Amino acid sequence: MATSSASHASPPARRASMSVIAMLSAAQFVMVLDTTVMNVSISQVVEDLGTTVVGLQTAITVYTLVMASLMLLGGKLSDRWGAKRAFVLGMLVYGAGSLTTALAPNLGVLLVGWSLIEGMGAALVIPAIAALIVRTYEGRQRVLAYGILGGVSGASAAAGPLIGGWVATVASWRVVFAGETVVVLVLMTLVGLIPATAGRQARLDLGGVMLSVAGLGVGVFAVLRSSQWGWILPGPQVPQVGGRDVVPLGLSPTIWLLITSAVLLAWLARHETRVAQAGREPLIDLSLLRIFTLRAGLVMLASQQFMIMATFFVLPLYLQSVLGFDALQTGVRILPLSLALLVCALGGAALANRLPPRRIVALGVASMLVGELVTLAFIAPDLSGVGFGVGLALVGAGLGLLASQLGNVIMSAAPAGRGGEAGGLQGTAQNLGASLGTALVGSVLIGVLSSRFAAVVGAQEGLPPEVQVEAAQALTENANFVTTDQVQAAAEAAGLEATEVSLIVESYAEAQLTALRGALAGIALFAFAALAYVRSVPRRHARYAAEHTDADGAPGSDSPGR
Repeated sequence: MATSSASHASPPARRASMSVIAMLSAAQFVMVLDTTVMNVSISQVVEDLGTTVVGLQTAITVYTLVMASLMLLGGKLSDRWGAKRAFVLGMLVYGAGSLTTALAPNLGVLLVGWSLIEGMGAALVIPAIAALIVRTYEGRQRVLAYGILGGVSGASAAAGPLIGGWVATVASWRVVFAGETVVVLVLMTLVGLIPATAGRQARLDLGGVMLSVAGLGVGVFAVLRSSQWGWILPGPQVPQVGGRDVVPLGLSPTIWLLITSAVLLAWLARHETRVAQAGREPLIDLSLLRIFTLRAGLVMLASQQFMIMATFFVLPLYLQSVLGFDALQTGVRILPLSLALLVCALGGAALANRLPPRRIVALGVASMLVGELVTLAFIAPDLSGVGFGVGLALVGAGLGLLASQLGNVIMSAAPAGRGGEAGGLQGTAQNLGASLGTALVGSVLIGVLSSRFAAVVGAQEGLPPEVQVEAAQALTENANFVTTDQVQAAAEAAGLEATEVSLIVESYAEAQLTALRGALAGIALFAFAALAYVRSVPRRHARYAAEHTDADGAPGSDSPGR
């Protein structure tokens, strides 16, 4: 593995028990399963908690936001406490959050249990998993371990829709979270299988922690609220203070929060540089980001998570809100994606010793791009099973190939003894990409829905002008992706005539499909951009590259041609 020059003096690679990767994979399975289950159960959760799609979108985004914001801290604590201790503590916190979520009576408690407590636990566990693999396995065993972990990530994303759909249909979405608590307790009884890992005493960079949490948190929160607040010009639901809209200089709060986020992150970079120059240990060693291979892996991982979370957010909305499927039917319809993801994640891991990671990643992104376009072509009022299934299978195949490679690309480029920090960066990229995927695509979805509905309802000759204006204004002011039945009920409650109700429902149904197509087109465009970046992924596995360091102690130059 390309780590440091110290590796030349290392004894021959030892063979460790595969029970460790089995435990770590089980933890990884639960955490990835968690989000896909929530996505596929959107309709049931919304109804059960008396909330809205936008409210649940907030919970999904805050969950990944909490993880992204705290992941750097989690990675540092993993190095400081020892990866095993961080893993155990993180799993216990995560289990407490799962139990709270299972018992949640409303959206507020769900936000605390799932978005906050589970997110905090995951921020400790995910970097610890990466560090434990580095410290447990060597040589080809380590490559295999990362391949297994990537395959398990794919398997959990694949199984999530089906498991979540089945459980939500025959019982309740709450059962899944209660089951997660049981899994955590079982893993805790087996924690002795994980070898002890020593920590290292170091003063925690509290200034860096605060700046990283604030910078990442403010930025993603701004993106989350953009569908209600607008991006640059004020939207219909800007926040108010004392009955007055908060629109500094006549602009949306979103743009000001994004600027604030950029300033905070720039401040973080400067702060970390000064901490390092003073001889203290920073929260994040910025020299890690100068390692070309590691940086390329992080960018591609964030892109992968953006695409997978955006896709798993859009598809259930189409299948449930437009076609009226329940959670189980949704899981079955997504099965082509799930199976292809599982097969290609495991197959990609098997190919890791035969093909260069750049080629496998390029195939993954290309398959993802084509799959999104094919799926887009078959978004219609009536489901075309074959065409839609082919599109989903291509999307799943692409995601599986990416999942099988990127963890190994990132961690194999990290210097020796820096597994926790590299794992923190990996987790940050993973969850930042997931947060932005849900938030940005959700923003596009609601924005296109509102604008298209206004255009279509305004062109309906059978509707009086005042009804056209009121209908468009109602959707704009209450931006949400609801079913046509809900729109019909609202129109009838407003006292409209049957013909007017029918025209409004017809207009909304057309706007729904346009919004979904716009969201999928956005994901496809992002995949196209990611395809252009694939050439930055190394041609060869890091384990075949020379193992040396430069004068600063970081791995030698990982140029694009490696």
